[in-house]
Amino acid sequence: MVISFNDAFGRNTKILKSKASKISIQAVSVAIVAVIAATLLVCFTNTHTISIEGIINAQTSNMVLWVLDGLPFVFGYVGQYTSYVLTQEANLMVLEQTDELRQHAFNLEKQAAYTATHDALTELPNRALFHDRLGQSLRHPQDANSGLTLLMLSIENLKEIQDAIGINNTDLIIKQLSTRLISWAGSTGTVARIDTNSFAILLDEISDKNKAEEAARNLIKAIEPHFAVNGLKLTLHPSIGIVLAPMHGEDADLLMQRASVAQFFASSSVAGFSTYSPNMDEHSPRRLTLMGELKRAIERDELQLYYQPKINLTNNTVTSVEALIRWKHEQHGYIPPDEFILLAERHRMIRPLSHWVLQEAFKTCAEWHRDGIDLTISINLSTKDLLDPELPDQIAGIAAKTKVQPEWMHFEITESSIMGDPTRALIVIERLRSMGYQFSIDDFGTGYSSLAYLKKLPISELKIDKSFVLDMLENESDAIIVRAIVNLAHNLGLTVTAEGIENAESLEMLKAVGCDVGQGFLFSKAVPQDELRAWLAEWNGRAH
Repeated sequence: MVISFNDAFGRNTKILKSKASKISIQAVSVAIVAVIAATLLVCFTNTHTISIEGIINAQTSNMVLWVLDGLPFVFGYVGQYTSYVLTQEANLMVLEQTDELRQHAFNLEKQAAYTATHDALTELPNRALFHDRLGQSLRHPQDANSGLTLLMLSIENLKEIQDAIGINNTDLIIKQLSTRLISWAGSTGTVARIDTNSFAILLDEISDKNKAEEAARNLIKAIEPHFAVNGLKLTLHPSIGIVLAPMHGEDADLLMQRASVAQFFASSSVAGFSTYSPNMDEHSPRRLTLMGELKRAIERDELQLYYQPKINLTNNTVTSVEALIRWKHEQHGYIPPDEFILLAERHRMIRPLSHWVLQEAFKTCAEWHRDGIDLTISINLSTKDLLDPELPDQIAGIAAKTKVQPEWMHFEITESSIMGDPTRALIVIERLRSMGYQFSIDDFGTGYSSLAYLKKLPISELKIDKSFVLDMLENESDAIIVRAIVNLAHNLGLTVTAEGIENAESLEMLKAVGCDVGQGFLFSKAVPQDELRAWLAEWNGRAH
């Protein structure tokens, strides 16, 4: 049985009136008893006895008793009136409190609905609400020929920033970023935060690939200026995946999935953005399985380091080798390092992978020196390695365990890895340099480095990227670049190594311009350490 609010209200009113009436009756009863007691007392006082005649005489002759006789009627009336007033006031209070409770419940429901559809930090729509709006835009286009563009934005270095400045300060950066995105998108765009470091932007008025890519390029420019927090100036590294509807799909789930795929490829793009293409899907299922398998491969020591010799071009001796990681998968066969290293960086596995490389290279270096093979091993450090403040301590521990001297190891870093966050990278580099380790700039000339930073770096070597070496015989511009790099390095007191030497003509040209060290297939490809020992014996035999 369902009781309506009005029925409950009426029932409560009757209860309150009933209680008030009982109190009124009790008050009248007390008044009557008081009148009787007073009458008997007056009667006894006048006659020294209590009799009917004396009681009547007291009632007819004593004015005080006349007043007391009226009190029960007064109490009864006042009680009934007071009960009525109190009941009405109680009813009003109940009504007011009920309205307040209703409003509070409504506000709670409204807040719960808002929380379920919006990000708590930025107050932007979350994934669920954005998915719904994307679906509505797809179902109800503005006109028959309209389309839309979805940009999936990820901040690649957000985890490193959080590790450096803490969660609260990182939240301030995220709020600043959301403000920029909202301002950039304007009234025609929808911005949402769909993950910790990912945002989605829906642009209703762009359906052309060129315009979409121009929008992505413009968005990157909007994010380029520094973000300030607690006196620090920080730079975010965005990567943007682009999909267009209906070109890349007409379903919200499909578009968001393909935007994520494009964003993954954008993270390794020089431009910082990538438009989805169907051939990207061929790599998606493989990536999902490779991550778990890479973790197991690291734990089970299934990876392998190969070593490529570096030749002193003056005396034709082997000066050092570069350590290069290899992964031969049981099912997929040889997997290019660029592919799984990128995956490791994206899925926060670069730290265990780098740790494995360092341990293996230091262990091998120790074995070689015990066997009289005095070679320096060069190890590549990634961007995330240089932003890891614990890296120097990690290397110190490995070196102590393997008893490897700092001069036996050499670290190669790229221009882009330094320029991502020069201040933090320089701190790590300086610490390692103070421990006695040498550095070289790998792939020099392909990045966007500043000579101002180059002169600050404690490096001993520049490595000319193989793209210049491979084409310098055919392309005079590349030959000029090679000569310029050699002259620059020598003027700075640095050694120059040329990568990608594949023929004798290139070798002779490099010798002619004064290049110090050569590396490439003309001498040897990267090989396992057992094969390298055999190659060294053969090379030294030819040299003598």
